[in-house]
Amino acid sequence: MKSFLLTLSLLCTALVSFAQTGTLSGKVKDKKNGEPVIGAVVFITGSGTAASTDMDGGYELKIQPGIYKITVSYVSYKPAIYDNIKIEPGKTTTMDFLIEETASTALNAVTIVGTRQTNTDISLIKELKQSEVVVSGVSGEQITKSLDRDAAETVKRIPGVTIMNDRYIVIRGMNERYNSVMLNDALTPSTEPDSRAFSFDILPTSVIDRILIYKNGSPELPGDFAGGVIKVFTKNFADENTTSLGASVAYRGSTTFGNFLTPPGTKTDFLGFDNGNRSLPSSFPSDIRQVGSGSELTTLGRQLPNTWTGDRGTAMPDMRFSLGMTRLLDVKDIQMSNVTAISYSNTRLFTSGSRIKYQDFDASTGKSPQDFNYRDENSSQSSRLGVLHNWTARINNRNKIEFSNLFNQLGSNSILFRKGTENFNGLEQQNYALRYESRTIYTGQLQGTHDFNDMHTTATWTGGYSYTNRNEPDYRRVRTQRTIGSSDPFEVAYKFTPSLNDAGRFYSDLNEHVYTASGQVEHKFNPADSLSENSPKIRAGFYVERKNRDFEARFLSYRPANPGSFDPNIPFLPLDQVFAPQNINSTTGWEIVEGTNPTDSYSAYNNLIAGYVGGAMPFTDRFSISGGARVEYNHQNLSSLNSLGRTYQFDDKVLRVLPAANLTYEFNKRSMLRAGASISLNRPQFREVAPFSYYNFLTLFEEKGAPLKTATIYNADLRYEFYPSPTELLSLGVFGKYFRDPIEKYFEITNMGNSLTYTNTPSATTYGIEVEARKSLAELTQSPILQKISVLLNASLIKSKVELTGDAAAGLTYTSRPMMGQSPYVVNAGLYFQDDENRLQVNVLYNVVGSRIWAVGSYANPMVYEMPRNVLDLSFTKGLGRHFEIKGGIQDILNQKVRLIQDSNDDAKITGVDETIQDYQRGSYSSLGLSYKF
Repeated sequence: MKSFLLTLSLLCTALVSFAQTGTLSGKVKDKKNGEPVIGAVVFITGSGTAASTDMDGGYELKIQPGIYKITVSYVSYKPAIYDNIKIEPGKTTTMDFLIEETASTALNAVTIVGTRQTNTDISLIKELKQSEVVVSGVSGEQITKSLDRDAAETVKRIPGVTIMNDRYIVIRGMNERYNSVMLNDALTPSTEPDSRAFSFDILPTSVIDRILIYKNGSPELPGDFAGGVIKVFTKNFADENTTSLGASVAYRGSTTFGNFLTPPGTKTDFLGFDNGNRSLPSSFPSDIRQVGSGSELTTLGRQLPNTWTGDRGTAMPDMRFSLGMTRLLDVKDIQMSNVTAISYSNTRLFTSGSRIKYQDFDASTGKSPQDFNYRDENSSQSSRLGVLHNWTARINNRNKIEFSNLFNQLGSNSILFRKGTENFNGLEQQNYALRYESRTIYTGQLQGTHDFNDMHTTATWTGGYSYTNRNEPDYRRVRTQRTIGSSDPFEVAYKFTPSLNDAGRFYSDLNEHVYTASGQVEHKFNPADSLSENSPKIRAGFYVERKNRDFEARFLSYRPANPGSFDPNIPFLPLDQVFAPQNINSTTGWEIVEGTNPTDSYSAYNNLIAGYVGGAMPFTDRFSISGGARVEYNHQNLSSLNSLGRTYQFDDKVLRVLPAANLTYEFNKRSMLRAGASISLNRPQFREVAPFSYYNFLTLFEEKGAPLKTATIYNADLRYEFYPSPTELLSLGVFGKYFRDPIEKYFEITNMGNSLTYTNTPSATTYGIEVEARKSLAELTQSPILQKISVLLNASLIKSKVELTGDAAAGLTYTSRPMMGQSPYVVNAGLYFQDDENRLQVNVLYNVVGSRIWAVGSYANPMVYEMPRNVLDLSFTKGLGRHFEIKGGIQDILNQKVRLIQDSNDDAKITGVDETIQDYQRGSYSSLGLSYKF
């Protein structure tokens, strides 16, 4: 009874408070043409109480009774101030406001031009609503509310999007190979030599304006996709002169201040690249098999560094620094704008986990006997230097030139210490692998936008160049072993033939150059006095790309120079003595031997020529159709040698017509229904068709390419969208896809053991449902606290099916399975608290991804699945005074394991009898940073 009376009392108090509140509502219109202004801000002058106008220009403010001064503002419009507006209790005061667009005014021969903001939630929602295709996105404004440090962490907030290996985007549960990535409307090169993937961790969030993901085809979009086309826009335009400095420190559980194995380094490692000390000496012969003298081999072997382990120490906290500058310059009548951002990070990561390989499943015991059981301790130190330098020249209201540059230098120095047992041969193992990898990535574009015929015709053009280098110098690995249970010293394992698994060194270098050019002309058939978005339009364009890649790899092994006189005590010495110079000799010691195969290098090029015609036609005020056709001709060529040293060439020419159609029906200004259908394709990548074989010491699998065909995908989408306000969105969609010849990674059996390679599966289908909600609680409660909270929720349920027939089904108990790399569900949720008056933001974010196939199984290797992880993040931002801002939080609070589990009993699902082949934890990550803005 007391609880009831208390509840009733609180309810009555809330009703009385509500009754005493007055309402100010109305519309904001353009003074010149009377059209509603979407996204204008109506606020009480001098306070934080505000409301944004919706799609009809309408607004509503609930405020206490009194007489107020109201200000209305919007970018590129003059602020309008209205005095003496009276608000009465329990009544609605209706006021329509008129605001006037800022004119281009000549002041001392300088033209002032208004610029549309593109990084706000309001502008993003507007862009999503006006899009002709199904699209999702995230704004720069939303990015600032999280602790996300790079684009990879940011995009997982978008519906249907997940991240693999902390860097690759997966859309609608499909493998990263099914995405096309564009940076400022130009295609980016793959940053990985072994897969079709763009590493999104190279883009710091400080340089991102917005990210859009197109999930259905359109003639002006690239034809090579199935998951989506990802457009990343960097910050290009500045509206004021600013300078900001930032620094942060971070603590990672299980790493920071913990035991850390530091690999040997060079003086330039802190800048993200090797200074050449790890490379082979310049005088080193290209093939030591041509060296006939034992003394010459000894000399060569002694030139190589004798470092096989690291130094035990303590991991220091992660450090990050940033410098941002925006500048406005006037050159006669041209308004110049520059955005420059420099970021640097030095981070450490220690992981410890298991790596197990099993024999065949024993149904009688419900277990699989273990071949080996290792404990991997991986210590990695990474440095990244990023520079964004963008220029915009606004010649006048109709002509704009942009020059965009993005450079990233990333270096990772890691050491793997592996210990455990090889049960099949009764040996205890202690192994080391020292690996340094650097990546250099540059992409630049020169773009122009030109309006003609009173803004009815727009021409755009882009010229681009990209460069990628991946250097892996002197990847050293060595295995030591002894009998299980023995107290004997460990013995270095070796073979008399070159081996990638035993004592040896690996070198590789990849260089890729990409040249692009594109252009488009769009004409709107508008009445002379109207520039409505809902008007007939036609567009035509082209895209040309030339890609050149050169890759070369080399490996050397150690073996006894003379088996008859080799000193058998040498392999039992401490590792820093086993390969010491005195033990490299032609009698009692080691010699180096060339293991490089003819397949270990290749040269490749790809020519892509595309042209398209498309447009949009509104049949009524509510119904419109858009679409057209894109024609793509692609010539892919790769030259190498096969294992016998004979010429190997993959030459593939594909001409495809890719039609697309999209329908939009507006129920009203706030809700619409979209439908789309398109045909797209998926091309094999250079690495996937190269005969190059590589033994991955970390995963213990060999990886190689195979001849492949281009896949064809038929796409269909249907989505309902509702926009309660300019910053809110509710949507529900369904989609379906049919794949012909999809490319997948799978296990095969070779004479050397287990191997991962690629194949074309005959066909596959996938379909799913997506839901997204972005909603503020301001209109749902009278609580001042709850009014400052907004929620984000998006989820996807996906089902895919690959039918297995013939050899693909041999020896298996199931006849169908999901597609490789696909997740059956994705859930993202966010709770945002924003107090503008106190400059405080607090956010709680959640993400989970369903299990997905990591590699397709065969009759000798079970399917391997990557298991779900629940990820919970907490972040806050607080303004301090006029110039300072503090930002901090905890990422991955739950710190759940990364797990790979094999389907041991081959029933196409993960149950209690299935077994872990790998697991590790990255540790929760706490950070605190301070920035200063001049």
